[in-house]
Amino acid sequence: MNFLMNIFNFFIDAGPMVMLPVIITIIGLIFGLKISKAFKSGLTLAIGFAGIKLILDFMTSNIGPAAKAMVERTGVHLDALDVGWGSIAAVTWASPIIAILIFVILAINIILLILKRTHTLDVDIWNYHHMAIVGVMTYFVTKNIFLAVGASATMAIITFKVSDWSQPMVEDFFGIPGVSLPTVSALSSLIIAWPVNWLLDKIPFIRNSKFSIKDAQRYLGFFGDQMIMGLIIGLGIGFLAGFELTPVLKLGVSMSAVLVLIPKMTALFMEGLMPISDAAQKWSQNKFEGRKLFIGLDAAVVVGNPDVITTALIIIPLTIAMALVLPGNRVLPFADLAVVPFRVAMVVALTRGNLLKNLIIGLIVTASLLWCGTITAPVLTSIAQSVGIELGTSALLISSFAATSMIQSFLVFIAFSYNPLIGIPLLFLGFAAYWYVLENKTKQIEA
Repeated sequence: MNFLMNIFNFFIDAGPMVMLPVIITIIGLIFGLKISKAFKSGLTLAIGFAGIKLILDFMTSNIGPAAKAMVERTGVHLDALDVGWGSIAAVTWASPIIAILIFVILAINIILLILKRTHTLDVDIWNYHHMAIVGVMTYFVTKNIFLAVGASATMAIITFKVSDWSQPMVEDFFGIPGVSLPTVSALSSLIIAWPVNWLLDKIPFIRNSKFSIKDAQRYLGFFGDQMIMGLIIGLGIGFLAGFELTPVLKLGVSMSAVLVLIPKMTALFMEGLMPISDAAQKWSQNKFEGRKLFIGLDAAVVVGNPDVITTALIIIPLTIAMALVLPGNRVLPFADLAVVPFRVAMVVALTRGNLLKNLIIGLIVTASLLWCGTITAPVLTSIAQSVGIELGTSALLISSFAATSMIQSFLVFIAFSYNPLIGIPLLFLGFAAYWYVLENKTKQIEA
């Protein structure tokens, strides 16, 4: 036992760039990959983590002093920088307990399939990080592995059930049969959108609205480009910080570079996990042959829909404006502005393209992202620092529109991390209400 503990401690002390190849190699071997292919997947993930770490260091060293100067000069207290979901994914996969959480999430999916409590077969292992980060953050706060596992297991159960309930929308609105979307970054918006949409349907003007902006993408498309968004935001922060022209221009180009480079490093993560995902899909389909299954895919398959893009391109500038005036907000929207389509995709499907409802619900979801991101930024920052990401000396916090900024993840994290004896029962009561309403609605649709 001491020998095994020494090996475990060795990899923990070595850090994520050594630990990631080992963890991913083991997962790959379990799903039947050759050791060479499994190890290459793990090494690719480690390279991706190294790249994201370098970009984060570059970003915070550039924008940190500017954000601090902006706060002192304007009084706008936005000191929690949105570093993007890819950076948060890197932090998640670098956690020492990630292997345990990934196996738990996979086991929950298989158990629910065996018990016929879900039809979703989630082969998108890359996006397991959305469920795992809640466990990682719970463990960081509580130092209790059982609460951490419970948090990620709860996230998995909720995610797979919401995937089932929303699958008819994916099929009817997006025209993709046999597919569900267990991507928490897309599904989480529905937790707010379902009841708000029900309320809006009680208002005839909104329910019957034909408000549509078919030309919006043509006019906003240029400004929706990641490169241009980074440039504009960097220039804006530089001017508000009171910098001279040359530093302002340097900051603009630096932030433009960050928004271009982060997705490229994130792509290495996805490249590394793709062989694992393919092997998991083959393994699962062999085990559940002949069953009614929805293949759980990344929500990226629907974000190119014109209604989704139109809604997102309008929401993006409104998000920046909301961040400046929303009471209590400290999050400075940046990297995740590029993935706003994920946050609104299922809202668009729920409203069947009613643009007025999309904007109302989208802004309510955005407010929740900013508030929840503000509350959990200190924990997320401490976790990032614990895996070796240096954030400079500007007292800058980090946040994202992923992780526990999403309402589903936030509620689970709070329930398991702070007074779980009260929080966990309340969480399950709330989820039971959703289960009762939406399970019955799904059965009516199938009938």
